[in-house]
Amino acid sequence: MSAFLKRRFLFSIVTLFLLSMMVFLGCQVLPGNVGRAILGPFADQRAVDALNHSLGVDRPLLVQYWSWISCFVQGDMGTSYTLHSPVAPFIVNALGNSLKLAAVAFVLVVPVGILGGVIAALNFNRPLDRIISLGGLSMTVLPEFVTGIILILIFGVWLRWLPISAAWPADAGFFTQLYHLILPSLPLFLVLFGYIARMARSGMIEALDSDYTRTAVLKGLPWRTVIWRHVLRNALLPTITVIATQTGYLIGGLVVIETLFRYQGIGSLIFTAARSKDFPVLQAGSLTIGIVYAVATLAADFLYSVLNPRIRMGAEQ
Repeated sequence: MSAFLKRRFLFSIVTLFLLSMMVFLGCQVLPGNVGRAILGPFADQRAVDALNHSLGVDRPLLVQYWSWISCFVQGDMGTSYTLHSPVAPFIVNALGNSLKLAAVAFVLVVPVGILGGVIAALNFNRPLDRIISLGGLSMTVLPEFVTGIILILIFGVWLRWLPISAAWPADAGFFTQLYHLILPSLPLFLVLFGYIARMARSGMIEALDSDYTRTAVLKGLPWRTVIWRHVLRNALLPTITVIATQTGYLIGGLVVIETLFRYQGIGSLIFTAARSKDFPVLQAGSLTIGIVYAVATLAADFLYSVLNPRIRMGAEQ
């Protein structure tokens, strides 16, 4: 187990190193001038050049990259160009908000999605299977801003059951914050339900048609025992991959949801930084999301190896 996880960890380090280079180079090709974006279109060119020199954005790219990444691995994310403050507190606060929203969405969608996929597989080619499959597929193709607006109108304006803004009061407790996060998490539930249910369904169908399932049935084991001990253990493997890959999306890809519900997450922070050419915030936020992806992937590999030891044994050979 330790050797398998060490190899996966090294792969993650290499991936993050390549991601850091892509993020840095991506920031450099953004159109516009940093000094001009900060000082405005009517500022004197000499003042713009002086500001660019003080910020260090006129140095060679290799020097800029090494200065940034060497400080980042030591915990120093730099100073924001526009906010004139250390970047780390903004990243930590925004990441915490995104994690809260992602946690609420996951608690809602993961068990319901897996249950829907299992029910669909157990009713393969029956009306219930078609309803779950087509319903999940239909919800997946709808953009978040469409479902978000519809849900705001229904639950926030007409029924007035839920607040239309995810911004809670400063002294709000756990249940108050949860109350404000329910409505923003519903569009995410609708998008992710189809992915998770479809993967759980396909994994269940394959497991139900396997030799070990037929052997367990022929041994006279109760159907409930066959499902819990033999089928689900192998059927959930592809579903774990989907859940892990969607973690990064829930953390950093929610610009539309965060804007629609006025929520200060890391996605909206990165979008604002890109518009204002605030490279320290943009680079630190993007790489932080990459780290979240890497951690989620490592967690998925660990669960894979626990549920199916043949995977880690094959990787070690």
